[in-house]
Amino acid sequence: MTVPRPTNPRSPLTRSSLTRDLSALGVREGDTLLLHSSLRSLGWVCGGAPTVVHALTDVLGARGTVTVPTQTMDNSDPATWTHPPVPEDWWPVIRAESPPFDARVTPTLAMGRIAETLRTWPGAVRSTHPQTSFAALGPQAGRLMSEHAQDCRLGERSPLAGLERAGARVLLLGTGYASCTAFHLAEYRLPRPAQEEFSCAVMTTEGRRAWVTHDDVALDASDFEHLGTAFEGTGAVTTGRVGQATARLFSLPRAVEFATGWLPRHR
Repeated sequence: MTVPRPTNPRSPLTRSSLTRDLSALGVREGDTLLLHSSLRSLGWVCGGAPTVVHALTDVLGARGTVTVPTQTMDNSDPATWTHPPVPEDWWPVIRAESPPFDARVTPTLAMGRIAETLRTWPGAVRSTHPQTSFAALGPQAGRLMSEHAQDCRLGERSPLAGLERAGARVLLLGTGYASCTAFHLAEYRLPRPAQEEFSCAVMTTEGRRAWVTHDDVALDASDFEHLGTAFEGTGAVTTGRVGQATARLFSLPRAVEFATGWLPRHR
């Protein structure tokens, strides 16, 4: 399903115009959303990222909750870094000295300015995973962020599974399916999923820094664009414009269900 393009696409974007566009796309009061976003894709927004957060909360109302990924993948083994790599003789120093993840202050990188703005919003709640945390704002935030096991990045003991149980919808706001974190939940449900190690700096329950290593399902988004295109072909995705950005809105449980069937046939 495609909704009409908003009027005056070259006009400055405001809280009220973004609210109208989100409503026209199909975002509703009381929704639970998982948002992936690109501020730049929207066009010129008066007030920047805070204006977008205000528009989202205006549409969702007092009963709605918005969640964003606040990942910190730089908190990882430097031996795996490629963009850019660092000299091998730095690795022991980084492993010994990287600051531990702190849900209160550790910034999210590469998730966009809207996600980082929401993370610091009054009342926002963040999950505690040192690499793949989420932050949420709204009445369901505490419940949705309450479980995020340290050895489960995006699986059954992460906020993704909680969002699925809550019947959340995914809003891709100027981003493609490669950033659709919900598809990773399906990877955990593959028969014999590939495994990998990941390492990071954490704060222990005793208040001491530690460098820890866990085994978990290997995360691979390399085919998510193809997966998303196939999912969109089922008619399950509403597409439209929010500002100048292409936006997509769809059911998270339905997306995970589709991916759980698609991945075994295409990997």
